[in-house]
Amino acid sequence: MQPKRPENVILVGFMGSGKTAIGKLASRLLGFQFLDTDQLIVDRAGRQITDIFATDGEPAFRKLETNVLESLSHINRCIISTGGGAVLLESNREILRSLGFVVLLNASEETLYERISRNTKRPLLQTENPRATLSKLLAERSEAYASAADFTLDTTNLSHNAAAESLEAAARTAFAWTRKA
Repeated sequence: MQPKRPENVILVGFMGSGKTAIGKLASRLLGFQFLDTDQLIVDRAGRQITDIFATDGEPAFRKLETNVLESLSHINRCIISTGGGAVLLESNREILRSLGFVVLLNASEETLYERISRNTKRPLLQTENPRATLSKLLAERSEAYASAADFTLDTTNLSHNAAAESLEAAARTAFAWTRKA
């Protein structure tokens, strides 16, 4: 018999899928703390992610990301929003699964592009053709996202509130909690 996983909800998915916004709302519904691994990296490194990518490169950022994920092994009753590439390493996917209930937030490519196209703090999309880059990254990451997830929630046509309520219901089922009155 496997040991019981902590009662955490780990959000994975591409940038713009709603991990932070939906995670914050769902954390209030569940009475959980909200943690954002990208923010934890910024806090620990003392620099913005765009600076880490520009100065040290993506491999250095991914190492920081793994270190942050490993540091969360003691927590319980948190919603953890991860960076879009956190699932790229199999070792990270194993860490994520050990942390709790892993939920993939998905959205259509068109919706993702609409959501992220105006944000200049997305280092992987600072390319000549961000739309083509988005399409390429989605194709490269889809299998890793799917293999990490216990549950998938498509946020394409959901408001943040509706998605948070769906996430809350999925977590209550995963943790075998009865529905609140």
